[in-house]
Amino acid sequence: MARYTKESLDTLRSKIDLVEVLGAHIELKRAGATWKALCPFHDEKTPSFVVGRGDSHYHCFGCGAHGDAIQFLMQHQKMAFGDAVDHLAERFSCELVREGGEASEQKMSRSRLKEVHDKAAAFYHFYLLHTEEGTVPLAYLYNRGLSRDFLARFRIGWAPEKENIFLSFMKREGINEEELEACGLLAMRGGRLREFFLERIMFPIQDAQGSVIGFSARKIKETTFGGKYINTQETDLFRKSHVLFGIHQSRRRITKEGQAIIVEGQLDALRLIYNGFDYTVAALGTAFGGAHVESLIKLGVVRVFLLFDGDEAGRSATLKVGQLFQKEGVEVSCVISDKGQDPDSILLQEGPPGMAKRLFEAKEYLFFLYSHLSRGKNLQEPAEKNTVVSECIARIREWNNPVHIHESCKRLAHMAGVPEELVGIAPKTFSASSFRRKNDIESDGIDPDKILEGDLLRWLILCGAGEKELLESARKYLSIEALRNPTAQKIYGQIIEAMEKGESFDLFTLARDAEDEALSAFLAEILGRKVNREKAKPLLLETIAKILERNWMLECEALLEKIQSGLLPEDEVKKVIARFDSLKRARPEVPRE
Repeated sequence: MARYTKESLDTLRSKIDLVEVLGAHIELKRAGATWKALCPFHDEKTPSFVVGRGDSHYHCFGCGAHGDAIQFLMQHQKMAFGDAVDHLAERFSCELVREGGEASEQKMSRSRLKEVHDKAAAFYHFYLLHTEEGTVPLAYLYNRGLSRDFLARFRIGWAPEKENIFLSFMKREGINEEELEACGLLAMRGGRLREFFLERIMFPIQDAQGSVIGFSARKIKETTFGGKYINTQETDLFRKSHVLFGIHQSRRRITKEGQAIIVEGQLDALRLIYNGFDYTVAALGTAFGGAHVESLIKLGVVRVFLLFDGDEAGRSATLKVGQLFQKEGVEVSCVISDKGQDPDSILLQEGPPGMAKRLFEAKEYLFFLYSHLSRGKNLQEPAEKNTVVSECIARIREWNNPVHIHESCKRLAHMAGVPEELVGIAPKTFSASSFRRKNDIESDGIDPDKILEGDLLRWLILCGAGEKELLESARKYLSIEALRNPTAQKIYGQIIEAMEKGESFDLFTLARDAEDEALSAFLAEILGRKVNREKAKPLLLETIAKILERNWMLECEALLEKIQSGLLPEDEVKKVIARFDSLKRARPEVPRE
C-alpha cells in the first residue's frame, strides 16, 4: 500500500491553523493570547476548552480532552483517520505526495478529483435552471412538488441530451479528458470516450464533509438509454457500497442524537431532510449492506427508523436491513407504509406532522418480523405457529449481543403466547445447539491484547510522546516485540523511531499510513477515551506492568505446556524445568517512579 512521504506530511503539519479547524465546528472566543470555547466533549457552562494561536494542540481543563487537528476531526466529526488527513490537506491546499515515483507518476489528487466534480455539479445545475432544454425536466420536478429553493439547496441539475455540450464546457474550465474519465464523467463506449450522463436529472452525491464525489442520475423519458437510475461508476472517491446518500446534510444531527432514518430513494432522502428530518440517509444503487451499518455505528447510531416503500419489495428490504442492524445491537423501528406509498408521497399527503406521527408510532423490529412471518399463516394451528416462532428464533440467534438475544426471546414468547422455556430462555434449555457456549459469548469481539496495548499507546499519543520522560519509561521496559497486536507494534515502532531520530511524534507521523484501514480503526478505538494528563506517568507505568505481567504468564504457560506434553527428550525436559523454575522466581516488577 502506497504511503505519503514524510516531507509532504511535514508541510501539511506546518500549514495547519488549529484555530481555523476548530472554529469551523465550535464557537471560539478570544481571551488574550488564547482562544476559549465551551468544550464539545462534555457539558459545561463556563468555557474550559483552550487553544493558543499557533499551538498545535487543544486542551480542556474540565474533562481532560487533548489532541491535535486530526484527533479533533476523528472524535468530534467522527471521521476515519485517513479521511481526517485528506480533509486537512484539502482545506490547507497541501498536496500529499505518495512514496515511490516522480510527481508526474502520482495518482490524481483527491482534491483535484473533487474540484472536477464540483465544476460538473455547477454545470448541471446551471443547465437545468437557465437553458431552454432544462424547462422540461424543471417542469417535471415542479410537478413532483419540488421548489426552486429545494433544487438550489441540493444542487439538482440536468445532463444535456446532446453530447459534447458538457465536455466542451469542462475543457474551457481547464479540465481534460483524463480527469473526467478518472471521475467517471467520461466512459469508454463504442471504442471512444463518451459522456457517461446524458438526458437525466442529476443528484450530486456528497461525502460527509460536503465535497461532491459522484452523481446519481434519473431518467424521465422511457426512450432514454439505461435503467431508471444510474450512478457514477466506482472511482478513487466513490464506492457505492460505502457511500450514504444524504450523509453531509444529516451527519451533525445523527452524531448528536445517535439515531438515523433509512430510506431507499435519493428523492425520499432529500425530501425528508428538506422538511426537517435531517437525520436521513439512503444507500446508492446497491442494497443497504454491512459497510453502511458500520459507517452509521461509527457515528454513534444506536437506533434507526426503517422507512421503505409499502410494497412487497419494501417489506423485504425492511426485513433484511433490520436484521443487519439488529445483529450489531442497534435498535430498529419499522415504519409500516400502506401499499403504493413511499416516504415522498407520505410527506406530500400528510406533511411533516404526519411523518413525525408515523415515526413516533413505528413498530419495533421484532414485532415487524413476527407479523411479517405470520402473514398467510393460521396461528391457531400448532404446526404453523411453531414454524413462525422457530424462524423468528433462528433470526434472533444470528444477533451478536447475548443480552439482546435473551431479552428478545422473552418478548417473542410473550408475543406468541408460549412459555419462555420453548424459546430457549430457561437455564435448562441452554445448550450448544441453541446458544453459543458461554466462553464464546464472553470472548466475542474482545481482544485483550489490543485493549491493553491500546492503553499504552493512548498515554503516549494523547499525553505527547514528545514528553521524553514518558516515552523513555516505556522504552526502558518494553521492546517493540513485547507487544502482541501487529497494529500496536507498528505504532509503537514509529514512536520509538521518531525518538531515536530526535523528532517529535504526533498523529501526523502515523499519517504516512493513513490509508491503512487496520491502523485507522485502531486509532479510532484508542483515541475515543479521554485521559487525565496529571496521572499520566503512574498510569502509564501501571499499563507497562500489566503488559510485562501478561508476557511473563504467557511464557510460563508455554514452558509448562512443553513440560507436560511428553514430547521432549529427558535432557531437554530438565532444561525447560530449570527455565520454568527460574522464570517463576523472576516475576516482573515496574518501579512506581
